[in-house]
Amino acid sequence: MAVVHAGVLDAHLRLPAVASLKEKRQVIKSLLAHVARTHQVAVAEVDHNDLWQRSTIAVAAVANSAGHLDRILHSVTRELEREARIELLSTSIAYLEEPS
Repeated sequence: MAVVHAGVLDAHLRLPAVASLKEKRQVIKSLLAHVARTHQVAVAEVDHNDLWQRSTIAVAAVANSAGHLDRILHSVTRELEREARIELLSTSIAYLEEPS
């Protein structure tokens, strides 16, 4: 049986230049699509949906090795750090472990 490595990155964001929920949704939608397309991961806004300048996104990934999974999630983190439209406040990564 193949071993599956899965993990989730939670990223807490601030959007300092956003002045409305409509503008926030445009920025988040564009960001989520870019991250999903570039890194082949699943991504969604999971918190602060009704706040203009805050968002929490979750990025889920699976890989055939723990090292590859780690590289994917850290690559997403680096990309978020470089994104000019947002301020990355904090991140956390959780890994799914197989039951023993």
